Amino acid sequence: MSENLIIKGDSKKELYENLIPQIAALIEGETDVIANMANVSACLKDTFNFWWVGFYRVLGDALVLGPFQGPLACTRISKGKGVCGTAWQQAKTVIVPDVDAFPGHIACSSLTKSEIVVPIINKGVVTAVLDIDSERAGNFDETDKFYLEKMADLFA
Repeated sequence: MSENLIIKGDSKKELYENLIPQIAALIEGETDVIANMANVSACLKDTFNFWWVGFYRVLGDALVLGPFQGPLACTRISKGKGVCGTAWQQAKTVIVPDVDAFPGHIACSSLTKSEIVVPIINKGVVTAVLDIDSERAGNFDETDKFYLEKMADLFA
């Protein structure tokens, strides 16, 4: 695949439907998970202009910062802590329309207003999470959840 995305669409759904096959082609055959996470972060940031897009990898008893696009981020997150740690603990996607209303939210950036975290599950075990922040409240919905979970499945 070339290093250029061709993204067309007037709706979020159309953008995801256009993006996912290109991401699948981009990471197909590449065995380095870090390289794939880096490219997926860049593709999502470029397509949707999210505030922050990145991965945290499960290393021992913590989520450790992996490839990302955006401002400075938290380095380690404990299981069950914040949105990322909660998604890891529950092994399910967590959508937070207003981060200020989420008990225990970890504020890496005060500009983040909403967040979605999607676990990467491999053989029944969470191996990483995809974390996306927006500077707009209520930015994530079931459309994001559906397509980001499809994207997460590409890592399994």
